[in-house]
Amino acid sequence: MEILIWRTGGMPSSHSAMVSAMAASVAFVEGIDSNLFVVTLMFALIVVRDALGVRRSSGIQARVLNWLGRQTAEKLKIGFHPIKEVHGHSPLEVAVGAVLGIIIAAAFCFL
Repeated sequence: MEILIWRTGGMPSSHSAMVSAMAASVAFVEGIDSNLFVVTLMFALIVVRDALGVRRSSGIQARVLNWLGRQTAEKLKIGFHPIKEVHGHSPLEVAVGAVLGIIIAAAFCFL
C-alpha cells in the first residue's frame, strides 16, 4: 500500500500551491519590487515547470519503457523489474494549485 504523502500527481498540484503561496506571501508583505520576491518568483517558476513538464514527460517515458520491458520479457521468457513511473501534473492541476496557493496566501496575509 502506497503512503499518500509519497504519491505524485493529482488535483490540485500541491507543489504549485506551495510555491505560489510562498511567492504571493512575499509579494503581499515585502512588495513586488523586493529582491526576495524575485527569488521566490523564480523558484516558483522552476518548480511549476518541473511539475508540469519534466516530471510529466519522464513519467510518460517510464510507462512506455515498462511496457516495452514487459513485452520483451514475455517473448524472451526472462525476468523484468519495472522502473518507477513518476506522475507529473496536467496543466489544469498546476493552474488550480497556483490559484489555490495565491488565495491561501491572501487569506493569511489579509484576514
